[in-house]
Amino acid sequence: MLDVRRILLFTEVARRGSVTATARALNYTPSAVSQQISRLETEAGQPLLERHARGVTLTDAGRALAERGQRIERELQAAENELADFAGLRAGTLRIGTFPTVGASLLPQAVIAFRDAHPDVRLTVRSARIAGLWTMLENREIEMSLMWDYDWSRIDREDVVVTSLLDDPPALLVSDHHPLAGRESASLADFAHDPWITRADHHPVAEALVRGCRAVGFEPHIAYEAHDYQEAQAMVAAGIGVALAPTLALEGIRPGVNVLPLQPPAPVRRILLVRMADHPLTPAALTFAGLLRDTAAARTV
Repeated sequence: MLDVRRILLFTEVARRGSVTATARALNYTPSAVSQQISRLETEAGQPLLERHARGVTLTDAGRALAERGQRIERELQAAENELADFAGLRAGTLRIGTFPTVGASLLPQAVIAFRDAHPDVRLTVRSARIAGLWTMLENREIEMSLMWDYDWSRIDREDVVVTSLLDDPPALLVSDHHPLAGRESASLADFAHDPWITRADHHPVAEALVRGCRAVGFEPHIAYEAHDYQEAQAMVAAGIGVALAPTLALEGIRPGVNVLPLQPPAPVRRILLVRMADHPLTPAALTFAGLLRDTAAARTV
């Protein structure tokens, strides 16, 4: 097979018409250039240059190869430019994962900042529950994902890189007519005799509620299992019970609901950015990760 570097050197000789001029331009010795051209002729199985006192003349085979060399130069330059576009965030695709509460709170500000700064990068966001996010990460459908964990369910996998963005403490939701509405804060123990609204389908906040209540000495009485936080708020406003929700899930509070910060002890979840350890981040992903860290640092939850 022909050596591409020798073809490019030969193309430069053909362009300048002289081994000496080529050597001078590339900071080689004339003998080094001549040796490489001779090796290329051996690879080609035929002469490519006719050497004479005033320079060189291409053979028919040499002219054909020089034209190929020029095309190779153009393709290599195009490849360098394309890679520079990716590195400079002027092209490419970024695929990230998220989950609903962060998708409705922390993520939008980072998305807006990224799209404003790098409009030529195509951004795709996939939202799913935790099992779906793991599948997409492992299958390389996404480069990185926002995730969460609690003290009792830490992400502790050797094949991933985990960056902690911020803590997301829970809050208590009570109706405006509840006796404790309007207080600056409350504890779980204050609601030991209240009915509770929790999340259905073994949602993580349901486990957080049970663990938190047991830690202060009671078992919560579940009056309603909601399928999202807006439904839970509606039931709180209707007076069916009180609820526990992560702060990031409370971007929009409906009328009739009062939010009470929760006093310790409280089941705080961590908001994380996760990627596979064997999948280095692209320049676009590195930039977006920085925006997420900045957004999280600026946010008071």
